[in-house]
Amino acid sequence: MSTEAVLNARAVTKSYPMGRGQSVPVLRNIDVRVEHGEMVSIVGPSGSGKSTLLYCLAGLENTDSGEINLQGDRVDTASPSQLARMRRDRVGFVFQSYNLIPSLSVRENVALPARLARRSTPDVSGALAAVGLAAHAGKRPGELSGGQQQRVAIARVLAAEPQLVFADEPTGALDTTTGWQVLDLLRGYATDDRSVVLVTHDLDAAARADRTIILRDGMVVAELARPTATDILAVLHESTAA
Repeated sequence: MSTEAVLNARAVTKSYPMGRGQSVPVLRNIDVRVEHGEMVSIVGPSGSGKSTLLYCLAGLENTDSGEINLQGDRVDTASPSQLARMRRDRVGFVFQSYNLIPSLSVRENVALPARLARRSTPDVSGALAAVGLAAHAGKRPGELSGGQQQRVAIARVLAAEPQLVFADEPTGALDTTTGWQVLDLLRGYATDDRSVVLVTHDLDAAARADRTIILRDGMVVAELARPTATDILAVLHESTAA
């Protein structure tokens, strides 16, 4: 295993234009480091910048300044084609919206990233079995519940075996039981040479991580190692009162 961090971001800033030459700062000099085999959660009040931070780390949004390295390769200065290769070969995404192709079967959706990358066919059956959906391989996404569709999205990640998975509110639209099943899958994925970055508003979900980064007003106000939900809530209250 490499001793270099999977992801290392330093002094990341991001703002959105308001017109008339004005802008609103969203991220203010943020540092993030993700180690091999680590699950990191990012929490904060609405508008704190947590989803924007995840999108910037993943190269889905441009930064204003700072440096983001994915296993030694710069994300913030990469060309569109370089970013596409990074996301195709080394990064996986699990979002609340699932992002499944309605016209493809479950099996075809899970195999799609490898097909687009022209890689050998992944272990689709094994990935679907891991998420409890082996019997649904021939169905279309529209025939599945929301929780089942989210598990298909995770099976797609499991089959591709990326170094780093970004998950943005992956349990937000799920019932409690299904949500915990999804978190179990993500927690289990972060091992050895694979890591997970999770953005969530659910403090119990955040507490499943090895570390929790707490944002407020676009700044990191605390970083907690293996916190409980109560620990996270206490820091959120303290930052609000400060």
